[in-house]
Amino acid sequence: MSSFTPQLLAGLALFALVSSITPGPNNAMLMASGANYGFVRTLPHLAGVALGFMFLVACVGLGLGGLFEAWPQAHTVLKAAGVAYLLWLAWKIGQARGGPEAGAGEGRPFTFLQAAAFQWVNPKAWVMAVGALAAYLPPGRPLAGVAVVAGVFGLVNLPCVAAWTGFGVGLRRLLQRPGALRVFNWTMAGLLALSTVPVLADLLGDLRGAG
Repeated sequence: MSSFTPQLLAGLALFALVSSITPGPNNAMLMASGANYGFVRTLPHLAGVALGFMFLVACVGLGLGGLFEAWPQAHTVLKAAGVAYLLWLAWKIGQARGGPEAGAGEGRPFTFLQAAAFQWVNPKAWVMAVGALAAYLPPGRPLAGVAVVAGVFGLVNLPCVAAWTGFGVGLRRLLQRPGALRVFNWTMAGLLALSTVPVLADLLGDLRGAG
């Protein structure tokens, strides 16, 4: 049975870095949360993204992907739920009323469990998980191999999502005026909604194929 070589681990780490640091639903939401609620209040959201994605990778590696191959309708339902949830989140971000003057009772950032559960309907998270396991898991799909892939993503993903949160926090001084904050929130909401376009196209293709 094959094992991880230094070259394979380096490739996996680079894949994790590029896919984690580039824009996507998680990073847009964390930047918006950092700008609206600050770093400390966003920590549960940040931790939920990192650990929730590790759990998703582990589940896919341990056979969840085979379930979708056997029952494609389940994947279609999951994609539809993901699009609906992303659009609802975009609306909530646009309506957020946080900001530098927000108190603990004004607005609610994501909780740990909400952020972890979100990974299951996050299209980019699924692409990252399936892509990493398909490309870097050694033959035989051993339990230890799945743990390594999930662990590497955890180590790399956490500082990446923290950087996006920090970037949002850095914008707080520029967003002290309610009008500026409103424009920022709706911009982030628009980007999040835009991220659903490829998934919608894929979903429409599934529905045509089933018709």
